[in-house]
Amino acid sequence: MNLPNLLEAKKRNNQEVLVKTNAYIVENNLKNLGLNKKYYIKTYGCQMNEHDTENIKAILEDMHFTESTDMENADLILLNTCAIRENAHNKVFGMIGRIKNLKEKKPNIIVGLCGCMAQEEVVVEEILSKHNWLDIVFGTHNIYNLPNILKKAMNNKKIEVEVLSCEGDIIENIPVKRDSKYKAWVNIMYGCDKFCTYCIVPYTRGKQRSRQPEYIINEVKELIKQGYKEVTLLGQNVNAYGKDLNIDYKMENLLEDVAKTNIERIRFVTSHPWDFTDNMIAIIKKYDNIMPYIHLPLQSGSSKILKLMGRRYTKETYLELYRKIKEALPYSSITTDIIVGFPNETEDDFEETLDVVKQCKFDSAYTFIFSPRVGTPAAKMQDNISLEEKNERLQRLNQLINQYSKEANEKYLGKIVPVLIEGYSEKDNNKLMGYTDTMKLVNITGNKDQIGQIVNVKITEIKTWSMDGEIVNETDYVSI
Repeated sequence: MNLPNLLEAKKRNNQEVLVKTNAYIVENNLKNLGLNKKYYIKTYGCQMNEHDTENIKAILEDMHFTESTDMENADLILLNTCAIRENAHNKVFGMIGRIKNLKEKKPNIIVGLCGCMAQEEVVVEEILSKHNWLDIVFGTHNIYNLPNILKKAMNNKKIEVEVLSCEGDIIENIPVKRDSKYKAWVNIMYGCDKFCTYCIVPYTRGKQRSRQPEYIINEVKELIKQGYKEVTLLGQNVNAYGKDLNIDYKMENLLEDVAKTNIERIRFVTSHPWDFTDNMIAIIKKYDNIMPYIHLPLQSGSSKILKLMGRRYTKETYLELYRKIKEALPYSSITTDIIVGFPNETEDDFEETLDVVKQCKFDSAYTFIFSPRVGTPAAKMQDNISLEEKNERLQRLNQLINQYSKEANEKYLGKIVPVLIEGYSEKDNNKLMGYTDTMKLVNITGNKDQIGQIVNVKITEIKTWSMDGEIVNETDYVSI
């Protein structure tokens, strides 16, 4: 049994990052472990978690498990978790309670917890003390070893905790079962060394480690062969890509090389303003297949609060970067993240955040009330703002965000824009849905033959968070 250790997870010893191409192996005696068995996975959190789930699914299917969309019919249930906010934490433990009732009816079900929450000491302590009927717990560093972890749990008939608290290596050649046939996540790096004072990710994901460029480029080329139209380059801080490599190769170089593969659409998340360079902006402008959509977390508009957060930029430098992007890419859409009620945030600090929002008029924003995470410096700060005040500030912020989101969408009315059709609309099965190059959700009247194609769509109706449109034959779209 390997238990998570917060102090070990925090260490950065500059150990060499090993690139392992043969770490994932399904031994012959494990290849039929899932024969005639079904698995169910529920995923919480970010795109990285979603992509981890794609790896987990492929590993399970290598052992002949088949996927079930119904938890009640599954023989194996896994919760792939997120640790970044308390809300996700509470949802997971609520789900564990539901699964316990199912386990009591079907005691042979294997139940496991994985992902970022599994890397937290306090979570595993709670599981061992209150929920030790679970069968497996494994973290973010050893997904590739799932076959052996499962086998141990089945043989020992007791909870198997296998969580590595380490800086981390890079495991290549893990299989993937992608959720889409048209767009794909591509990891370009793992972990983070920024240690923002509120963030648990550097502890749960390990140190920053970039994949070698050739592995990334080859993965994109293979996706093109398979008919994929779009890739999203993934990392906790993609702009810092390459800084840990022993070669002169940074994010702008990778973006250019991926663009040269001629994949039709390229996106990247998540950016940190501190590492967003002029060279990156120039490359995005140079290549039409790098989408004019940028997620640029602000977190706070107060330089004082940004310093307490450990964000390493100021209100002024953020606004300067925003203006550079908009000057080079006037058609681009920019979205953001904002935390409300960080310890010691005054009304004046919050007004500074509103001021940045008014200047930037973001296309949309993910807004949150500050959520202390055990082990982070911010969790030890005196939280001197009432929940009532936090909720009131969040409401004021969201009203402003919604106003600008609707205004940003209104610019599209009557325009013709390219949309990658991804499938049927969740709200209306008679319509298709897809995203513009600027990451705007569009619901469209069309037919299933157009799924997987990039088509020209005329926007006919505007809403706050989406748009309606109709497919047209014009060969060029009209710039916003």
